[in-house]
Amino acid sequence: MRNRIIIPFFFIVFLGFQFQSMAQFTSEELAEREKWEEFLKTAKIIGQEQQKSREAVTEPWDLTLEKNGVTRKALWKNAEGRMKGFIENWKWEIAAYRLDKYLELNMISPTIEKKFRGERGSCQLWVDYWIKAEEKNEKKIKVPPYKIFYYNRATYLRWAFDNLIANEDRHSGNIFITKDWRIILPDHSRTFRTSKKFTKNLIYTEKYKEGPKIMKELPRAFVEKLKSLNFELIRDIVGEYLTDKEINAVLLRRVLILKIINERIKKLGEDKVLY
Repeated sequence: MRNRIIIPFFFIVFLGFQFQSMAQFTSEELAEREKWEEFLKTAKIIGQEQQKSREAVTEPWDLTLEKNGVTRKALWKNAEGRMKGFIENWKWEIAAYRLDKYLELNMISPTIEKKFRGERGSCQLWVDYWIKAEEKNEKKIKVPPYKIFYYNRATYLRWAFDNLIANEDRHSGNIFITKDWRIILPDHSRTFRTSKKFTKNLIYTEKYKEGPKIMKELPRAFVEKLKSLNFELIRDIVGEYLTDKEINAVLLRRVLILKIINERIKKLGEDKVLY
């Protein structure tokens, strides 16, 4: 993705120790989420440009949308099947967003289905973010001391979510960071894997290939939502955007995540694991 191809609504900068919930979008942004979903569905396409680069494996389109004098940018994908050695599917973008909403992570920008050039695809709202994790790492930019606590908690939550949806494509180039150190997540067309590799094991654990990545602390609300998931509920949440096999794979990973959480609670105590 180019640096301007991002996702969510307008970011409001918080200073110092102002309250931060587990949600990475602000309450003001979340209050407008349904409005932007409707905008994406009904706005007229007045501009279009396809991304053509080595990084843009799915070759998505940058769309300019307009409705009632309001103009916004969006990212449209119709990738489906094997592309440059990877299995991609635009439907997983929508399924990930819908699960993000149900679990109340609120890390993914409004994403809906929209037809473009006569084809179905996912359409995700974007605005400017501050920096990618990739650039942060390259420039050795440190999280401010007063933000480390919240930034770490958001990272543990991101690992849990990517574990649940089997996101094998999360890397520092698709982790967006706002000026006030919130984490926003794009790119979910390479998720919801169903092979044994992704149903017998989680991606982010203490045995992660690049070093331990442990879900140290998680919100109680998230864990309760996770516990509530069953086949019928996930089907209601994601609709046609996941197959039965993909839903069952999510449930298998749910069991693995809850097992790790329960083991940590038994070892460390609930107050050290859940908040």
